[in-house]
Amino acid sequence: MKYILLIGDGMGDVPVPLLGDKTPMEAAATPAMDRLAKEGELLLVQTVPDGYPPGSDVANLSLLGYEPEKYYTGRAPLEAASMGVEIEADELAFRCNLVNVEWLGDRVTMIDYSAGHISTEESRQLIEAVQEACGTEVLRLYPGISYRHLVVYKGAIPSALQTVPPHDHMDQDVTAYYNLYKHDAALFKLMEQAAEVLANHPVNAQRAKEGKKTANSLWLWGEGKRPAMETIPARYKVNGGMISAVDLLMGLGVLSGLEVVKVEGATGYLDTNYKGKAEAALQVLAEKDFVVVHVEAPDETGHQGLAAEKVQAIEDFDHQIVAPIIKGVEASEEPFRVVVTMDHYTPVYRRTHEDWPVPMLMYDSRGLENPSGRPYTEKEVLAAVEQNGLKLASGAAFFSRFMERVVDNG
Repeated sequence: MKYILLIGDGMGDVPVPLLGDKTPMEAAATPAMDRLAKEGELLLVQTVPDGYPPGSDVANLSLLGYEPEKYYTGRAPLEAASMGVEIEADELAFRCNLVNVEWLGDRVTMIDYSAGHISTEESRQLIEAVQEACGTEVLRLYPGISYRHLVVYKGAIPSALQTVPPHDHMDQDVTAYYNLYKHDAALFKLMEQAAEVLANHPVNAQRAKEGKKTANSLWLWGEGKRPAMETIPARYKVNGGMISAVDLLMGLGVLSGLEVVKVEGATGYLDTNYKGKAEAALQVLAEKDFVVVHVEAPDETGHQGLAAEKVQAIEDFDHQIVAPIIKGVEASEEPFRVVVTMDHYTPVYRRTHEDWPVPMLMYDSRGLENPSGRPYTEKEVLAAVEQNGLKLASGAAFFSRFMERVVDNG
């Protein structure tokens, strides 16, 4: 038996006027997902527990069957695991975005949480320059992918320093959040000095010359210590692989005992190497029991408030991930179970995440007595759940069902 978990990050949405009051999922042509939904079952899953931030860290941890209440310590430690960065007991890891901000006097506005989706090659040069100029025994910077990087800090931070994700505050005044870093002298000094290094770096000079957004500031958030997690092979007696372009998911793969498969050209955006991801997934399934394929593009376009681009991201996910993987596994004639889902909603009108229960489809190649007969959209899943009662209260309950364990639907 093969198990396939396909995650379109942030696909869920609400009706968008620019799309004729359809959601991006309703506006998108998704024949592969619709076929699976009609022949499978539709369910709702609460991936974000009450009181937890509706981020991809909490939600994807939940989708892999881990209760955030037990295992969540912050986003950055998951990304550190992906990067092979060890976090000592007296250290914290911070997610470090390269961002573009605008200063007007002492006011600061978050213009772009990704510095114009800066390339990995460019961002590596910038982070290495900041490390050389600002790194100490207390603070170390590690380059990651695109705008996503890491800071490891030896010590504890004051409770008054409450960090926030920059993608939640696009085109908003973030002065109050920026000033909170002043509660920790070392972190604030890093942010101030880093801005000077970035302002004078040739990479940013070239980006400005080309009319691109510069990476003119760091933004630290998602801090935490390394979590202790029992692996999926130990818990469910299956081995598997993780395919994603982002450090967060790759870190979850490391900590959950999955083989992390890196695909050349995987970017986490619309230009990602979909074909390479699909081929890698089929290779994993040829050797192992379980594969996770994560696609970031729907979430990124949601954060940018781009409705048409989000439709494109969902269609690409359907045509270039779901369809070829299902075609390949069907050709193997081995029984399989596939789930297509999002981790959370990222509505384009809000440009941030929501903690609503997520609609998902579950298809079993062995067939169902009462398939849904419905396509895969938010509205259709809600209607199906009103009839079938398949609303699961946690990701752990979902994952047990996915792995064919008997669980209580409540």
